[in-house]
Amino acid sequence: MNIDFANLTKAFEEREEEYLSVTKEVMSSARYILGKETEELESSLAQFTGSKYALGVSSGTDALLLAMMALGIRGGDEIITTPFTFIATAETIACLGAKPVFVDIDETTFNIDASQIEIAITEKTKAIMPVSLYGQMANMDEINAIAAKHNLAVIEDAAQSFGATYKGKRSCATSTIGCTSFFPAKPLGCFGDGGAVFTNDNELFEKMKAMRVHGQVKRYTHKYIGMGGRLDNLQSAILNVKMRYYEQDIARRQQVAEQYSKQLADVVKTPEVLQDRTSVWAQYTVRVSEREKIQGVLKVKGIPTAVHYPIPMHLQECFNYLGYKKGDFPVSEQCAAEVMSLPMNPYVTNEEIEYITTNLKELVE
Repeated sequence: MNIDFANLTKAFEEREEEYLSVTKEVMSSARYILGKETEELESSLAQFTGSKYALGVSSGTDALLLAMMALGIRGGDEIITTPFTFIATAETIACLGAKPVFVDIDETTFNIDASQIEIAITEKTKAIMPVSLYGQMANMDEINAIAAKHNLAVIEDAAQSFGATYKGKRSCATSTIGCTSFFPAKPLGCFGDGGAVFTNDNELFEKMKAMRVHGQVKRYTHKYIGMGGRLDNLQSAILNVKMRYYEQDIARRQQVAEQYSKQLADVVKTPEVLQDRTSVWAQYTVRVSEREKIQGVLKVKGIPTAVHYPIPMHLQECFNYLGYKKGDFPVSEQCAAEVMSLPMNPYVTNEEIEYITTNLKELVE
C-alpha cells in the first residue's frame, strides 16, 4: 500500500469540473487581483466564522504581519506567543523589530499554557498571539481575560484551525484579529498561497484593507505604510468552490480522526480535543518514543509521516539572540521530541487506517 499524506490530487479530482469552470471564468475576464471572486469569498468567510469583517490576503504569514502592522506593533514591543509552532508565528514578530516572548505549552492540547502568560507580561508587552495548533483552539476565554486586564491585543494564529470552535464560537472570531492560512495542505486550502484576516473592529478593518494595498486609501494616495498583500482572484475562485463543501470536509476529517483514536487509544498517546472545543484536524498527531526508527519502518511500508515541529522556536538558531536555552520550555521540548503526524485528509479510507494503525501497533507494542 502507498498512502498519500495530504491527498491533494484527490482533492482536485473530486471537484475538477467546478475548479476548471471558475478558474476559466477568472482568466477569461482578465480580473486577476481582487474583484468579485474575492469579495464573494470575504463575505462567505465572515458569515462562516461569525466575524464582522474578513479580508483575503496573500498568505497566512502576511496575515500575521498585516494584523501586527494594523495594531501599530514596532521595534522594542513584545508579543507573547508559543515556542511550539511553525516559524512564521515568531518570525513575523521579529520582522517588525518586536520581540517574541515565549510561554510553554499545555501538553494536552499542544497550545500555549494560558496559566503562564501573565508572568511573562512586561511594560513592553503589546499583544498575545496564541496558536491554534493542529486544528484545536487555545483557551481563548482565559487569554482574552488576561489581555483585557492588561490592555493588550489578542491575535489568534489560526493557520491550522479555520472552522474549529471554542465554546460554540468559530476560530478567527474570538480575538482582536484572527489570522488564517489557505496553504494547499490546510483543512481549507487553495492551489497556491493565500490567507485571511478577521476582526469585528471597523477601524482595524479599514486600516488592514488599506495596508494590504500598500496603505492606499484611493489610487496613489497612501495613508499608511503597507504591503503588497492581496489575494488573487484565481485562489478566491477556488476557495469559493471549497467553501461550499467545507462543512462536509470537516466532518470527513473528524471521521478519520475518530477511527485513528479508536484503533490507537491504548497504544500511543493520541490527540485530545477538550469538551468545549472542536478540531478541524489539520494534523493527526500522536506521541511516540524512538520516533525516527518508527518513521523509517513506516516509510518502507508506504506510510508517510511528518513531524510538526521537531525544533521549538527558542532553540532555533535564528532566535539565539533572544537568549533562551535548552530546558527553558520543557513541555515544548518534550513534545518536539515525540510528536509524529499520521496521514490526515478527508480521503483517508478505513482500509488505509487499518493498515496504518496495524503497522504502528506492531512497532510500539
